[in-house]
Amino acid sequence: MEEIHISGTGIWHPSESITNDEIVKSYNTYVDNFNIENKKLIERDEISALEHSSSAFIEKASGIKTRYVIDKKNILDINKMMPEVQHEDESRLSIHAIAGIDAAKKAMHEANVCADDIDGVILGTSHAARNYPSVAIEIQNQLGINGYAYDMLVGCSSTTFAINNAYSDIASGLAETILVINPEISTPFVNFAKRDIHFIFGDGCVATIVTKKKRSDNCFKIVDRKLVTKFSNNIRSDWSYLVRAAVDEKNTEDLLFYQNGNSVFKEVCPMVAEFITNQLDKNNILPSEIKKFWLHQANARMVNLIVSKVTNSDSFDETLAPLPIQKYGNLASAGSMFAFNLHNDLNKGEKGLICSFGAGYSVCSIIVEKI
Repeated sequence: MEEIHISGTGIWHPSESITNDEIVKSYNTYVDNFNIENKKLIERDEISALEHSSSAFIEKASGIKTRYVIDKKNILDINKMMPEVQHEDESRLSIHAIAGIDAAKKAMHEANVCADDIDGVILGTSHAARNYPSVAIEIQNQLGINGYAYDMLVGCSSTTFAINNAYSDIASGLAETILVINPEISTPFVNFAKRDIHFIFGDGCVATIVTKKKRSDNCFKIVDRKLVTKFSNNIRSDWSYLVRAAVDEKNTEDLLFYQNGNSVFKEVCPMVAEFITNQLDKNNILPSEIKKFWLHQANARMVNLIVSKVTNSDSFDETLAPLPIQKYGNLASAGSMFAFNLHNDLNKGEKGLICSFGAGYSVCSIIVEKI
């Protein structure tokens, strides 16, 4: 089979950043107000008092220090606690398209390709901007790309699943060059009034050029890809068009993103570690031959635990498993390729592994080699 490559990547993130101290100050003020307003109900044990958060708690739980967001002012406003956005409308570009176009242009420049070289656009994301028309087609139109385009959702594995689809399309002869775009505008979907998730997500986007030919000096051959899914309700969102017609009662908090963090940690870490180990064994690659693990940036402890299990070592150079989560927060499906974009300084012949995992559960792992 002919080689297929990752020839370039590009990233976008908003200009505004929120520190842990800033988000904790906002959250704790909300908590104090809530507990005062509901004092009698709390005293009668009809509801529970809310607990304070802290920067130490956030960093220990997640490794996150800051996150980039689309609307810092309103997220920190205790009377709003969410970003302000406009409805999707035909009169203007989607916020996903704006982010995607910026990242795509950077990826195209790095890969030395123009719009005429691209045969298809695949957009993978955890949070769809709308049902139709496809944001991928919107971006295709804005960039002047011919061929086809479509959106897809596989939770936090959407980026690697989309790259896998691009690989399959090229391998089948359907295309030679595909633009993969992964906008993750997560903050509108976060309940910033919940202690266990108010600090997690940032906003960002990554784009990847997948090609049949080697198109750049920073090109990586895709050696192997592997996917698996296993049903779980531990990470869930119930928001959809069905909400309008639903006859049973659910409040907004119940419909937004929520997770059973402890269960996710205990179930996903061994699952992903075993998955990667089996993939390396199948390809006769020793864990020591992997020079970078670009893993999903859900949680720094998860990344370190998975790499420790794969390498059978509790101590390793921090550069082996980059953690952009510290600066950018959890970027949902875009996190693994953000790590790749920022830390892909391999020498010719060296191998790395890109792996995303998320709701579903879903896992996709891609082994690459610098050429």
